[in-house]
Amino acid sequence: MSTLLTAFAGVLLLAVLLSSLAHRTILSTAALFLVAGFVLGDGVLGVVSLRPDDDLVSTLAELALFTVLFTDGMRVGWAELRSAWRLPGRALGWGLPLTLVITAAGAHYLVGLGWIESLLIGAVLAPTDPVFAAALVGNEKVPPRLRQLLNVESGVNDGLALPFVILFLAVASGSEDLHLGELGTELGLGVLIGVVIPWLAIKLEQTRWFSASTPYEPLNALAIGLLVLAVGKATHGNLFLAAFSAGITVATFGQRQRESFEHFGELIAELFKLAALLVFGALITPALLGSVGWRGWLFAVLALVLARPIAIWLSFLRSGLSVREQAAVAWFGPKGFASVVYGLLVLGSGIATAQGVFELVAVTIVLSILLHSSTDIVVARGFDEERDVPAWFGLTRRLRGNGREETE
Repeated sequence: MSTLLTAFAGVLLLAVLLSSLAHRTILSTAALFLVAGFVLGDGVLGVVSLRPDDDLVSTLAELALFTVLFTDGMRVGWAELRSAWRLPGRALGWGLPLTLVITAAGAHYLVGLGWIESLLIGAVLAPTDPVFAAALVGNEKVPPRLRQLLNVESGVNDGLALPFVILFLAVASGSEDLHLGELGTELGLGVLIGVVIPWLAIKLEQTRWFSASTPYEPLNALAIGLLVLAVGKATHGNLFLAAFSAGITVATFGQRQRESFEHFGELIAELFKLAALLVFGALITPALLGSVGWRGWLFAVLALVLARPIAIWLSFLRSGLSVREQAAVAWFGPKGFASVVYGLLVLGSGIATAQGVFELVAVTIVLSILLHSSTDIVVARGFDEERDVPAWFGLTRRLRGNGREETE
């Protein structure tokens, strides 16, 4: 534990020192943690020794995904979903299931996995992560509708893919262990907890008897999240749907709580993300990368360059997006943090094909992180209008409008 903490602290400090450079270049802090975990893990230096069945791996994966889903939900309250649903609705309603099915078909026909395992891989790899396309999402010269589309889609698809992961994982564990009634109760209880607890907490603060002081305001949403986590674990409700529902509920009914927690919450989520990436990298060894064979690597490539592009092309027919915007959406479906944690959940599930599924998921995520996090800034520059407009254009337009205006 102390070795892992030292390694994480050292890599985190290095990431902070390089963060400004990473913002301007193809360098990625996410890729840095992934590569650091790989180098420090048992496969190379052996400094960080972890096994898939370690309690630390499962606990970190659970906490990290809970935190990320909570903050994701807080970014997409009902107001945002209603006002920006037209394009994200296509990506989520059509693009996500099509991506899942096409990816599953590749795993089945190319690698030879059974349909349940293939659908499980499709569900694990369906979510996207804007972190690995930060230069594109954060560039104000990129059309707002495109940035909004990628943000809303990535914020919601983690939660939408989760029930499919749980269902296919339950089926893969053996039909004799599958109880759809219990599974439905677990999912429904998670949503109920995620709605009721935040709503009651927000309504309590809005009464005349309670009021959070300014220094404590950021802790309000944190306390709500911790309570949802504790009640979810005590009642065996699904923690991840509870987290996502809680985030949406806070965003919908507690605008002040949402705003005060936003920066603080993003920092917490980022820390958990980076820690999980370090652990994920430590579980990837040269032996694992070699064991998937050429079919596994071909699957990983096709999952990135065919599955989502085809799904997005079909989903956005007659949508009004330009060819360049559709190409950006099709390419920037990075397999990010949710896929990492879903992969860790599969690895620790004990199903017969857990190792094989994890290996395919792992190589796909590794390729995605390296490719998407290093091409986002390149694609973003393609939307830089100043690069497409002659330097004299603005001067000529101003002179026509006002002959007395000074030139720059």
